[in-house]
Amino acid sequence: MCSVTQLPADWRDLLALTKPRVMTLVVFTGLCGLLAAPVRLPVALAFTAILCIALGAGAAAALNQWYESDIDAQMKRTANRPLPGGRIERQTALHFGVGLGAFSVLLMGLATNVFAAAVLAVSILFYVFVYTVWLKRRTAQNIVIGGAAGAFPPLIGWAAATGDVTALPALLFAIIFLWTPPHFWALSLFIKSDYAAAGVPMLPVVAGFTTTRRHIMLYTTPMIVAAIAPWPLGLTGAIYGVSAVVLNAIFALLAMRVLANRANEASPPLGSLTLTMPLCRKNTELAGSPRYPGSRARRATRR
Repeated sequence: MCSVTQLPADWRDLLALTKPRVMTLVVFTGLCGLLAAPVRLPVALAFTAILCIALGAGAAAALNQWYESDIDAQMKRTANRPLPGGRIERQTALHFGVGLGAFSVLLMGLATNVFAAAVLAVSILFYVFVYTVWLKRRTAQNIVIGGAAGAFPPLIGWAAATGDVTALPALLFAIIFLWTPPHFWALSLFIKSDYAAAGVPMLPVVAGFTTTRRHIMLYTTPMIVAAIAPWPLGLTGAIYGVSAVVLNAIFALLAMRVLANRANEASPPLGSLTLTMPLCRKNTELAGSPRYPGSRARRATRR
């Protein structure tokens, strides 16, 4: 790998280390967990809890880029990131990630409760050590197991408000956990050559397009079950239930179109596929709405 000239870093490079676009989804799903909880935090504490979730996600992203700077340098999609672009030293990224992560966990514990801080810490460590260090370079199942890292935010949001985890946040975790593989496999079909060049064993690289498309359909079924389950279980109301059914039906139709595609390159429906589930996620915010009898019976005010 060619050496790069070190350029002065500025705040935009540090911000880029946190992967802000990914962070927005993390913040949103964490907010859904917080809003769905039967306890209402004061606005200042709720804001702090979401801030801690964002900082924790940013810390995990920074440590991910610190560890994978060699891979990023070989992929067109990531070659201009701060580390492969030579704008930040690896040691700076390491210190930034560790410091940000420690601060987020400490602040969460002080502002809300120790349990929420512990779940946040586990999510950061899981993403860094289980997904980034252990799984990503070793197995095509990296995103299946590692997808749990991105599913923690609703648990953390709920735990910040209540100090525990019950059935509804567990289902929110399951929705994101089961959505992550088809989402990333759809994206990886577009950038298979990038992953192949970097030696990352994503499913399209090691098993091909046909197998990947089958796996996308395979994981779509349990994801739909998890997404709709809160409604028949009485954890949410009809607005959530109907919205989840409609949006997941759209997802299933797109997944079937992907499965039926016999081309050797990714096709446009895959782009739609990866954009549909964030809309389905939005329905989780309705889960804790006081207009639903099931939620209203559980709701309390934190004093």
